[in-house]
Amino acid sequence: MSNTSDALILSRPLYGANFGQAVGRFFRKYATFTGRASRSEFWWVRLFLVVLSVVVALPASLIVGLTSERRFNGTLVYSPVGIAATVVAILIAVALLIPEVALTVRRLHDANYSGWYYLLGLVPSVGGIIILILTLSSSRPEGVRFDKERATAPL
Repeated sequence: MSNTSDALILSRPLYGANFGQAVGRFFRKYATFTGRASRSEFWWVRLFLVVLSVVVALPASLIVGLTSERRFNGTLVYSPVGIAATVVAILIAVALLIPEVALTVRRLHDANYSGWYYLLGLVPSVGGIIILILTLSSSRPEGVRFDKERATAPL
């Protein structure tokens, strides 16, 4: 497959994506905010991110809990190993923040919503629910307006 056709395929949503395809596309489209992402792409990656967070955060929390020491005056002293585990967990979370936002924006595009709707997630209490409902929306043909090749095509 040529680079041109591979780029074209990546620029379109992959409906019916399996777990491996979705996660692969997630990393290949690391900071791509244009285009669309199918529901299967989005939810398989969401599952991957939840599993990854458990796999990273649980051991980090256990390490911190088991290696920390409470002093007689009530202060908590963290061990270097606990600090390192926490730093690794934070670095992984930060590294995945941009592609997670980009994926959500592409999912909103596929449902024909502006990517700026992602900012609704900042609304306390209901923002996350609104984003959940929008990402559950079915794909709409009008979402093609967010595709890069469509946006740059001559009139």
